[in-house]
Amino acid sequence: MQLKILGAAGEVTGSLYLLEAGASHVLVDCGTFQGRDEDRRNAETFPFDPIGIDAVLLTHAHLDHSGRIPLLVKRGFHGRIYATSPTVELCDVLWRDSTRLMKEEAEWRTRKNRRRGLPAVFPLYDEADVDQAMVLFQPTTYDDVFDVAPGIRVRFRDAGHMLGSAILEVWLKENDEEVKVVFSGDLGQQESVLERDPAVVEDAHFVVIESTYGDRRHKSCAETRKEFASIMGEALGDRSKVLIPTFVVERAQRVLYELLLLQEEGVLRDNVPIYLDSPMGVTATEIYRKYASLLSAELQGRLLKGGDPFAPKQLKKAITPQESRAINDVRHAVVLAGSGMANGGRIVHHLKHSLWDPKSHVIFVGYQATGTLGRRIVEGESYLRIAGEEVQVKSQVHTVGGFSSHADRGDLLAWASNFKTSPLFLVTHGEAKASESLASGLEESGFKALAPVAGYTIALAPERREIPIVATATKRVSDDARQALRDVNSLVASLLGQLNGTEDLDDLLPLLMAAKTLLETANAKLLTR
Repeated sequence: MQLKILGAAGEVTGSLYLLEAGASHVLVDCGTFQGRDEDRRNAETFPFDPIGIDAVLLTHAHLDHSGRIPLLVKRGFHGRIYATSPTVELCDVLWRDSTRLMKEEAEWRTRKNRRRGLPAVFPLYDEADVDQAMVLFQPTTYDDVFDVAPGIRVRFRDAGHMLGSAILEVWLKENDEEVKVVFSGDLGQQESVLERDPAVVEDAHFVVIESTYGDRRHKSCAETRKEFASIMGEALGDRSKVLIPTFVVERAQRVLYELLLLQEEGVLRDNVPIYLDSPMGVTATEIYRKYASLLSAELQGRLLKGGDPFAPKQLKKAITPQESRAINDVRHAVVLAGSGMANGGRIVHHLKHSLWDPKSHVIFVGYQATGTLGRRIVEGESYLRIAGEEVQVKSQVHTVGGFSSHADRGDLLAWASNFKTSPLFLVTHGEAKASESLASGLEESGFKALAPVAGYTIALAPERREIPIVATATKRVSDDARQALRDVNSLVASLLGQLNGTEDLDDLLPLLMAAKTLLETANAKLLTR
């Protein structure tokens, strides 16, 4: 039995783990990479055969955990995808929006390439791939134990990170030996505003724990609200436009609720328009209302009294592109739009039209991954190329970290302290500094911990080992070989793009069959390593 860590190690995106027990192969998450070199990395061949995967266990809907599942399906996966019911519904929203954005990006790049004589660009997957992936979902409920493949069973527990998010308790059995691995997924704070508190788990042999904020602590809820009120008061006093890049699942709902509280306190006047500029955000908010029983006691109390925590006064929903563009002519408003890291979505054109204005304010309320536009703004770059134009950054930039739906260092250590069986902690889903810091904190608390890099394979056994069996990192294709594969992919895309279904290809068949044979040989060689 073994666990392969194939993503979200030394970084916050690209969550991907492979569990093996006997002949069973099960993935935990299959997320997209965000930030530097994301297009190339997301399009890379999976380090396993998708056809041989029996099932996918999905911790939650955020794209850095779920975003490559339609691609997995496109490349041959046909097993079951297990996730909570809210996660299934939110994936439908997120994947279709991602498909639309990728299609628009591919069309734009293709137009540019044609002018330079370069091949067409194609999105990672399309609506048909999403349709096929949605059919494979098997909705689950919290706290039930069930089999997902021979020798592998699982229980989903509430992670408190976002609606439907889950901690996974996974039992693997082979040759009368059973080992338990717990995946924290993304954990919520110990005292959450929107969601319920993370479930307590007390026993495991191995725990894969996230470390997004493993080296820092958030401000308290009261301090965060005071900070947000101060920033909003300053911005609205200038009668300026306030842009808030928001992840449209969880963060948008949290900010809408906080704006409602500011209205009740008199900080935000009832006549200031609030734009939720996201069809996806509108749909996601409806899903939150549908599953109100999974929300925090604070929000359920408001709902029972007939209130709507996600509907501040003057809320306006921008659905169409025309409604979104019209916001550019509004000088005094609060605008919520995705994506939360400003690496795509409608927030990009709002930033393009507002960053140059010293009266405008940009408030970041979530984590900004390395290489994203949001991270570059936060780090103070003076000039940025946005949607094809050079823009000077003159607006006032703020960060409010306490709204994060992620546990901070204290929350993570508190959750880990519930374990009574002295498991080995594998610290992932964090930049190297954060992961190593949390690993040190766990060691100081009396646990064994390590922060593995992507590609590590860890043997799983129930008996306690002072030093776990850690295989060398999975062999990586050399840079030259990777470039050759990318060139082949581009050539195939170019050939397909030139076909209209009527050509006589008999003269090309010998060449294409020879190329196919060579690629099959290369693939077989990799699979036998």
